[in-house]
Amino acid sequence: MLINAEQLLQYQRCKRRPFLDVRGEKRWRDSGNDLIKKLHQDKTAHQKRILGQFTYERPQYPPRDWHLGHKATLELMRSGVDCIHKGVLLVNYGSEYTLVSHPHLLIKQQGKSLFGDWYYAPANIELGKRPKQEYQVVVAFHAQVLARLQQSELDRAWLMLRGKDGGYPVDLSKWIPQMESILEEFIHSLKQDEAPEMFISRQRCSICHWHSDCYAIAKSNQHLSLLPGVTPVRYTQLQELNITTPESLASTHPSVLSNLVGFDERVASKLVLQAQSVLENRPLLLPFNPEIQDMEFQHSIELYFDIEAQPDLKLNYLLGVLVVDKQNHTEKFYSFLAEKPEDEQLVWQQFLDLVWQYPQAPIYHFCVYEFDTVKRLGKLYRTPQKSVLPVLNRFVDIYEHLIQNVALPVESYALKAIARWLGFEWRNPEASGAKCIYWYDQWLKTGDRNLLEIIQLYNEDDCRATRSVKDWLFQFYQEQSQSHYQLDLHL
Repeated sequence: MLINAEQLLQYQRCKRRPFLDVRGEKRWRDSGNDLIKKLHQDKTAHQKRILGQFTYERPQYPPRDWHLGHKATLELMRSGVDCIHKGVLLVNYGSEYTLVSHPHLLIKQQGKSLFGDWYYAPANIELGKRPKQEYQVVVAFHAQVLARLQQSELDRAWLMLRGKDGGYPVDLSKWIPQMESILEEFIHSLKQDEAPEMFISRQRCSICHWHSDCYAIAKSNQHLSLLPGVTPVRYTQLQELNITTPESLASTHPSVLSNLVGFDERVASKLVLQAQSVLENRPLLLPFNPEIQDMEFQHSIELYFDIEAQPDLKLNYLLGVLVVDKQNHTEKFYSFLAEKPEDEQLVWQQFLDLVWQYPQAPIYHFCVYEFDTVKRLGKLYRTPQKSVLPVLNRFVDIYEHLIQNVALPVESYALKAIARWLGFEWRNPEASGAKCIYWYDQWLKTGDRNLLEIIQLYNEDDCRATRSVKDWLFQFYQEQSQSHYQLDLHL
């Protein structure tokens, strides 16, 4: 059986995925989505940029014929070429397995090996900006295979990361032992009859081709990972206490959890109430503030603000603002769009001009990104503080008010999950922030204006969704205040 570095990479991210890749029913796999395409395109572009710095040779072999690829790679290594791209290296691992190594680069070094007075060290090109453990384990895998083939110990290997000049050196004395431990654990998992238990991690699972299959199982089993606040570490701690279902968590007294590592009274109480909220399918007020927050949620004019960004370009290309005039019963959406990256300063100024037309209006947004971005744009374009600080002082983060005060019967406190629970629907149900990144990239490449219109529609819906959540929260606070008042009268 063949084992490659990609499987080790995925095993570190999710123990279930590589098992399913090897033994799962292929018909249950999801088809690719725009985000996966975008990541693939970005990785390919990054690899081309790095490879452009090297003069290399490629072994010639039929696609996926690893044995011929291995033979052709060894011929290049014996001949002493300076650099090899897309080499294939095979070594036996026990009696059942063959390790298949595909390092992005094999770089010739001075030293001793079976080839002569030289050996090869691996370099891998990764899209990330940090030398994550999973990347270093992969490089250690390539290094260990190379060491066995060359009959020489390696003292160097590199990661080529995004945004970093030169290679990041990998400490092989540290990472090879860890790689071997992970490899043994992975092989052990492949020998089991059942796939490893799932844990639904929203960010990573969303780009996995087994997501739909795992999510359906998790949903049918009411898996605890679907509860907001249940992290992998907390899940393990709950399992050790035999708390494995929302029902058992909901009936647990917070004091049982509050002494666990990473828990305190607030976290424990919130997690228990989260389980109760999901089971009862209703929102619950968190107990940390004895008085319901007295928030100014009603104004004659309200602004709702949302940004679309392209992180790879460090670009905020769309600043959308919904102006709601309750006194005159009017609504108007403003879409300040940078059709070219160099237009960002223009849309920034357009945004400031608009919000200063309503100097007393609160600016509602969802999560801290909008606040942080306005601060950053002010510094980037040297906008006077007197034009920026009063605007920032009007920002109201609806997300923060929610998570500090309310438990909702949702799987995520993302805007989409909450707004859809309230009955709000996006006009394009397939749209998302991640897809807008892909669509804007395609706009820059193709000039297709339909893509801009789709993005603008999505951004407007985000603003309107923020409004729906804010209005619901205001009404919920009112109802809770009235209930407390009636309770006081009764007492």
